[in-house]
Amino acid sequence: MFKGSMVAIVTPFKNNQVDFTCLEKLIEMHAEAGTDALVPVGTTGESPTLTNAEHKKVIEFVVKKSAGRLPVIAGAGSNSTQEAVELTEFASSVGADATLQVCPYYNKPTQEGLYKHFEAIAENVDLPVVLYNIPGRTGGSGLSPETIAKLSELKNVVAVKEATGSMDQASKIKSLCDITILSGDDSLTLPLCSVGGEGVISVAANIVPKDVKRFMDFVQEGDFASARKWHFKLFELSKSMLGLATNPIPVKAAMAMLGMIEDEIRLPMTHLEQESCGKLKQALSDYGLL
Repeated sequence: MFKGSMVAIVTPFKNNQVDFTCLEKLIEMHAEAGTDALVPVGTTGESPTLTNAEHKKVIEFVVKKSAGRLPVIAGAGSNSTQEAVELTEFASSVGADATLQVCPYYNKPTQEGLYKHFEAIAENVDLPVVLYNIPGRTGGSGLSPETIAKLSELKNVVAVKEATGSMDQASKIKSLCDITILSGDDSLTLPLCSVGGEGVISVAANIVPKDVKRFMDFVQEGDFASARKWHFKLFELSKSMLGLATNPIPVKAAMAMLGMIEDEIRLPMTHLEQESCGKLKQALSDYGLL
């Protein structure tokens, strides 16, 4: 469940409501593509803009429609420990296989506060926990390698999604413990796997799931020569797309251009600017998608 190509799946909207018909089509696409796991209502799934009721409904829907074919690692984090526990309990009750737990944002806890936050979640709900370390999204509040190593001693804490962009961070984690490390940046997946990473929670897989899966299969087989070729192909798409604006603005714009979803995103996120749309179309064309 915690290896290979996992998709940080978008939450499609239509008329400012969650488009569950479209979401089901996306789930079927990933089942056919061989994606290793679905990760709904994370950053790419616009969890900050969903109501609590919508958040739960998306988790329940994805679990139901994946129908045991794809593991579901449900985004259930919060800057409130009590709310994170409650969301995790809900995810467990509807059959999610694991949860993704972001570092608390805005309130900027200490390393001790971070440890106790994740400890409370792990001890209150018997569900595997994937830590989500992305200080760029959490006001600089991130997990140190030492805190991750300490958390890995808890039986429910099984993996960390590393989105710090630091290979030193990943290397230090691996030197301290054997927790599974997952890439949180498509462009850094191969470098991270070279120092012990075992998978990616991918944004690009929303558009090219078969290619990300093929890439990760080569990585897992230890065929880094073949993996490197896919890395450079996917690198150009990922950097061209995700460098245009804050995620998930560009990936949702790309999916709309490809007819995969409606061109809708919720405030405070806004549509991709016209100039950037031209660059995105060129990137998709260069990849062979348009």
